[in-house]
Amino acid sequence: MTGQSRLIGMVGGMSWESSAIYYRLLNQGAGARLGGHHNARSLLYTLDFDEINRMAALGRWDVVAERVSDAARWLERAGADLVMLTAVSAHRVFEEVQTAVSVPLLHVGDPTAKSIKARGLSRVGLLGTRYTMEQEFLSGRLRGHGLEVLTPSAEQRERLHRIIIDELTLGKVEDASRATLLEMTADLEARGAQAFILGCTELPLLVGTGDYPLPAFDATELHVEAALDIALADVLG
Repeated sequence: MTGQSRLIGMVGGMSWESSAIYYRLLNQGAGARLGGHHNARSLLYTLDFDEINRMAALGRWDVVAERVSDAARWLERAGADLVMLTAVSAHRVFEEVQTAVSVPLLHVGDPTAKSIKARGLSRVGLLGTRYTMEQEFLSGRLRGHGLEVLTPSAEQRERLHRIIIDELTLGKVEDASRATLLEMTADLEARGAQAFILGCTELPLLVGTGDYPLPAFDATELHVEAALDIALADVLG
């Protein structure tokens, strides 16, 4: 191995629980690929989730885009060779952030779709915040890769959103919420889902990928692996 890995810039704090998962997976992944005491070279810019959460709830995505773009620009100025948003819902402002930086910005939907298609699957149930399940920033990206996307009912979407925002982003893991999530996946399976996308970084805190009735694709893990492919390309050759 020669040379240094590329510097990964992470826009975090949406929530910090989510950022901690990204940080752990990036370093574990780099260590697994490189061996020894290696870890990922990275920078983390942590936003205040309270403001981001309030602005998103008010539909003020322009403010969210401004905050996230400012963070991405800071990371680029600090030397990041690529940038990633360490939350799926933050991809609602992906296009605005992409125009704010000149380094690559990795979309979580691309490696997720690639992994699903590699398994020969085409109809997936999408789980995440209400923003992720109801807006097009992820499902539209997935459809662009040829996937059919199913989501829970309106009532279930609201319940899952509240579980994520009021519990998981605060580090709370409740047995009743775990049961609720598994009920949703059973409904999606009955509607023809062949697999599930865990489209929220905190969801594996509630139900692990091996505990679903169908294959479950952790979008965060796949996002991290794609970032490491780029960051370590010059090191591994």
